[in-house]
Amino acid sequence: MKITKKWLACIVACMMVCTAFVGCGKSDDSKKASDVDSTTKGDNNAVVSEDSSTDLEGTLDIFQFKVEINDALKAATEKYMKLHPGVKVNLETVGGGDDYGAALRTKMQNSDQPDIYNIGGPQDVKDWNDNLEDLSSEEWIPNVVNGLLDDVSKDSKVFGMPMAIEGYGFIYNKGIFEAAGIDAESLKTFDEIDAAFGKLKEKIDNGDLKDQYQVLEAVIEYPAKEKWVTGMHTSNVAFGQEFANCTEAYNAKELEFTYSNELKDLVDLQVKYTTNADNPSGLNAVDYSMQAGGGLAIERVAVIQQGNWVYPVIKEIDENIADNLGVIPIPLKGVSEGNTPIGVPMYWAVNSQSDDNSKAIAKDFLNWLYQSDEGKNIVIDEFNFIPPFTNYGDLKPADPVGAEISQAATEGTIAPWVFNGCPTSWAENVLGAEIQAYLAGNKTWDEVIDTAKESWKDARK
Repeated sequence: MKITKKWLACIVACMMVCTAFVGCGKSDDSKKASDVDSTTKGDNNAVVSEDSSTDLEGTLDIFQFKVEINDALKAATEKYMKLHPGVKVNLETVGGGDDYGAALRTKMQNSDQPDIYNIGGPQDVKDWNDNLEDLSSEEWIPNVVNGLLDDVSKDSKVFGMPMAIEGYGFIYNKGIFEAAGIDAESLKTFDEIDAAFGKLKEKIDNGDLKDQYQVLEAVIEYPAKEKWVTGMHTSNVAFGQEFANCTEAYNAKELEFTYSNELKDLVDLQVKYTTNADNPSGLNAVDYSMQAGGGLAIERVAVIQQGNWVYPVIKEIDENIADNLGVIPIPLKGVSEGNTPIGVPMYWAVNSQSDDNSKAIAKDFLNWLYQSDEGKNIVIDEFNFIPPFTNYGDLKPADPVGAEISQAATEGTIAPWVFNGCPTSWAENVLGAEIQAYLAGNKTWDEVIDTAKESWKDARK
């Protein structure tokens, strides 16, 4: 298992009650352009802005990718506007089944560029160099979990605020596994998971679970239409053993694809237990909505490859099912088994091309959202985020999926999250598209790997 001690230390630190946290006091030179009216002592003696400037006036445009928090973020912006009657916040969300990166590139070519947007890591820092405000003097900087700013830092400047800590694996319905007589909590290795999925498939096919789960038709749903699922998350299980972090991936001129065969095994495993096992090309029409809301949330399937971000999606449809979910670690056969990939999905960035007033509002909003007591509760209870900050005290995710991800972090059973170090749009538009071609029967796996490696090499020239 290739995990840096630095990563492990920083993730574990996030989960701890940081009673010994130091260096988080507000200094005079960290005072922002927006100029706070007052401060209050937050958890762990970290001095944070509780009620930011009330004399702000203007418009703030936010363009973000995380569809799962859209409603909660909208509600948060409304609370912020009540605190600041002179501010109008516009929120636009593009994600899920839509390509946020492509949408952002289009957005930035227009005159209505957003003031706040999302970046992923070192590749985005390079790509959006002309649109990134230096955030290194913001007062939340000292409170970030150690190491989480490395991928968005350059020349001693910080260009992103971490959105959350997330993890993913096989999210499963505990009730279905219990009814099938399978101890899901004991599943660690590829072979154990394969055998358990096979046993569950047999019971589904025989109708043994029909009385309890009338619509259950398959073990798993795999949304190959979503190239971010295949090209980013599934493939990261292999890349996370080839590269230690995003920066190492970003600096790689060539891709060895050391674990390409093991990645094929992981893709094939998921295909084998869907209803499209005999017609894998059908998976290219399966999207996130069909997998989550139309799959796991209605007990049409028992398992999906997703992360803790899916909890509010399931909860919105059936809270009882959402509260009975667990996480099986996603394995790389014989290489990394029993581990959960954990990392920062995206960072908040402030557009350096916005006018000074809009930038001041943008910085004030982000600080309020993640550092005020009201904002912290929104981040934990409404977004269901694992906070990337050390000054949240006893505030922790209450949902079962987030709690299991946090537990994996605490125990150190984690794997790196490196796909944000891939060349621009490569993971989705090259590898994700190639995996679709493989599932459609248009390419062999060797051809997929050859194309992916060559494209990576070309992008790094």
